[in-house]
Amino acid sequence: MAEHVYPPVIKTAKGVFKALNIKFRLEGTEQIPSTGGAVLVSNHISYLDFIFAGLAVHPAGRLARFMAKKEIFDNRIAGPLMRGMHHIPVDREAGASSYAAALKALKGGEIVGVFAEATISRSFTVKEIKSGAVRMAVASKTPLIPIAIWGPQRLWTKGHKRRLFQRNVPVTILIGEPMHPKRGDDYEAVTAELHARMSELLEKAQREYPDVPQAGERWWQPAHLGGTAPTPEEAEKLDLKEAEDRRAARELRDGA
Repeated sequence: MAEHVYPPVIKTAKGVFKALNIKFRLEGTEQIPSTGGAVLVSNHISYLDFIFAGLAVHPAGRLARFMAKKEIFDNRIAGPLMRGMHHIPVDREAGASSYAAALKALKGGEIVGVFAEATISRSFTVKEIKSGAVRMAVASKTPLIPIAIWGPQRLWTKGHKRRLFQRNVPVTILIGEPMHPKRGDDYEAVTAELHARMSELLEKAQREYPDVPQAGERWWQPAHLGGTAPTPEEAEKLDLKEAEDRRAARELRDGA
């Protein structure tokens, strides 16, 4: 597969991170296979997560193909880049084609990145996840690798202004041990184990994070660590309200 877009995008991103003095902590890179397919499952706390999750596999000389909502591919700027990097569009109205494309990539030896929570977690904890990532790993006979990212929410996340050029922000990326689900396993039980491993990695990243929120900045810290981010219950209500508003707007638009 020709890679004319991905390498320069990575080089540009690294240049920007260096200029902004982003302080990386990247651990567990030995868990990424040097060859063959794998399902990389990350938590989701910001609009930049696919960039940082992608960096998790780069020390192994790999590139990750992320599953991302179709709307990003429809954007006139982001769309050509996403297609050029061979990421996989997800159309929620036609999920089977996205699943098939992901399986083809995995069986072809690619690493496929998945944000199993589907949407950004406003609470900065790991939301409920579906069994799709587990099913893909089983169907393609590839390992399932959990990772946790912490820090990018300070740059750009849901409900807060973009601060893309903020300097000296630490970003933590922790990669966990691969899981090897197989046919006959209880997929819901494996998914629960995946959720637990992701949560454990995220909590480790949060508790060992070098920065402490200053006055007026506690919004990027989860409630259970003394921050003012919504609790998981409050975040769920906000997500439901957002989904209802989006559905009402779509119905109004379709009826116009």
